[in-house]
Amino acid sequence: MIVHIVMFKFKDENKQENLLVAKSKLEELLSKVPTLNSMEVGINFANEARAFDLSLYSTFNSKDDLKAYAIHPEHLQVVEFIKKVAQESKVVDYEL
Repeated sequence: MIVHIVMFKFKDENKQENLLVAKSKLEELLSKVPTLNSMEVGINFANEARAFDLSLYSTFNSKDDLKAYAIHPEHLQVVEFIKKVAQESKVVDYEL
């Protein structure tokens, strides 16, 4: 199994609204991208300087399934939205 984790730090402008929209758009991918096995999306509540605003934890059967997800048109639409409202992201991919 492949695990794909992404953390996002959002811009201050319309931050709360953009977090909710991003969370919803990401969660909708579960029904739209066949290679995506599972997904959890969480909005951070910690008030630490090192904290990010939103995290995504998703699983795939294989690296090829993750690659297919990365280029899926529905995923790319969400990526375009997040690029507009986020200022930073970090990713970790690993195999179990």
